[in-house]
Amino acid sequence: MPSVMIRRNDAGQLTFYIAKKDQEEIVVSLEHDSPELWGGEVTLGDGSSYFIEPIPQPKLPITVRAKRAGEA
Repeated sequence: MPSVMIRRNDAGQLTFYIAKKDQEEIVVSLEHDSPELWGGEVTLGDGSSYFIEPIPQPKLPITVRAKRAGEA
C-alpha cells in the first residue's frame, strides 16, 4: 500500500504521484468529491485504479495511503 501525493497541477487537474515508482498520472475520476466525502476509487490516465479511504474534503496537496483497486 504505497503513499501517494495528490495535488492540483497548473492546469487545475488532480495529479496522483507515487514516489516509490516516480510515477505521476492525471486523475480521470474520483469516486467521492464533495465537501463531506472525498476519496474512494481513483482512476488514473493510464487506466490503473487505486482506492483511498474516504475522508472529509482535504486541503491539497495531501499525502495518503492508497491500494490498488481490487486488492484484498
